[in-house]
Amino acid sequence: MTPSPPALTDLERRVLAAIDEDTLLADLAALVATAPVGGTTGEVAVQRWCAERLRGLGLDVHEWDVDLSSEQQRPDFPGMEVERERLVAVVGTWGESHDRRQPALVLCGHTDVVPVEDRARWRTDPFALHLAQGTATGRGVCDMLGGVAAVLAAVRAVTAAGAHATRPMAVHLVSGEEDGGVGAFATLRAGHRGDACVIAEPTGGAVIPANAGSLTFRVEVEGRAAHGSTRTLGESALDHLGVVQECLRDLESRRNAEAPDAFRHLDLVAPISIGVVRSGTWASTVPDLLVAEGRYGVLPGEGLDDARRVFEQAVSGLAGRDRWLAEHPVRVSWPGGAFAPGALPDGDALLAETVGAVTGAGSPAPRVEGAPYGSDLRHYAAHGVPTLQYGPGELRQAHAVDESVPVAELVSCARSYALLVLRRCVAPPQDET
Repeated sequence: MTPSPPALTDLERRVLAAIDEDTLLADLAALVATAPVGGTTGEVAVQRWCAERLRGLGLDVHEWDVDLSSEQQRPDFPGMEVERERLVAVVGTWGESHDRRQPALVLCGHTDVVPVEDRARWRTDPFALHLAQGTATGRGVCDMLGGVAAVLAAVRAVTAAGAHATRPMAVHLVSGEEDGGVGAFATLRAGHRGDACVIAEPTGGAVIPANAGSLTFRVEVEGRAAHGSTRTLGESALDHLGVVQECLRDLESRRNAEAPDAFRHLDLVAPISIGVVRSGTWASTVPDLLVAEGRYGVLPGEGLDDARRVFEQAVSGLAGRDRWLAEHPVRVSWPGGAFAPGALPDGDALLAETVGAVTGAGSPAPRVEGAPYGSDLRHYAAHGVPTLQYGPGELRQAHAVDESVPVAELVSCARSYALLVLRRCVAPPQDET
């Protein structure tokens, strides 16, 4: 039998009652309306809006322009897949730390979203929040503006209830997560850390203490150009895509043969997929180059250099499958973001505390499982900050047409964050201990 959660204190009940759904949704609408697509002016505007929102909640806010050129010189720079001239970082801190202790808890969210490829496929304007039948729809509401709005709602409830921090709490709002995580990377490099961190990524009701990772690969297949009327005098690079795909499927199968226990619920821990194919420049010319770019899953605990080496060795094996490729080897490069795996240390108290906050706030006991995607979790883990993910929304809605999140999940996650803040950062009155 699952033990009942401990009884709530008076302060905890007041804070949970102070979660304001209407204000949460108003914040979410404002976030969506900034259209914060990575690399656009909206990505900067949403961070400015967040900084003002945190100030209005009474937090001490550090808002700064990241020196991108300097960050890109770092050997561990995580990469970027979009061009950006500016990047703004925002950290809000609640509660004074008289002995200079770092925050007991960080609530983290990224505010950048992926582009909308075809607005005509959406039933509503993707950058205007739409509410219907208990569901919020708009670009980024799942990944992860909804999580950001829930964090803001939690902070608002804690401060509105008159709670006083005995240990500080911080909110990290970052950009550039979707294409590498430069925002979190720069925030941590600036010295903003914590004793623990919860990232409000969409987890579908689960608590995620471990992530796999991913790399962006590019393969280039050489051909020989010829006029289309003399096709047999050329060698179409496109004709060799099939054998490349077959090689990658074989590699994927080998790498996913045995999953770690936390990832056994997944059909693939480290998927490999081609997302972009470019070949040819003229309809009547045999193409002499094919470029394919895709996502290469990195196994939990695997180093990025080791993962790259395995991929490159597999592609080099194409020489034994295709005579043309034996004479014209496929070229491999690694553009864009690099997402290393990351995990909460075994036995860390944050896992039980988060599960307790979820159940204490009235939600069912969450599943605890690993996730197949990379996130900012690995940046915090690399700096020794115990980190996990818990947030509103299902992964299948992330980046989707008509992206949506249930309003009830926004509220329940806000309640859980608020309770976790109280339990980590606010000492109960003496008569409640």
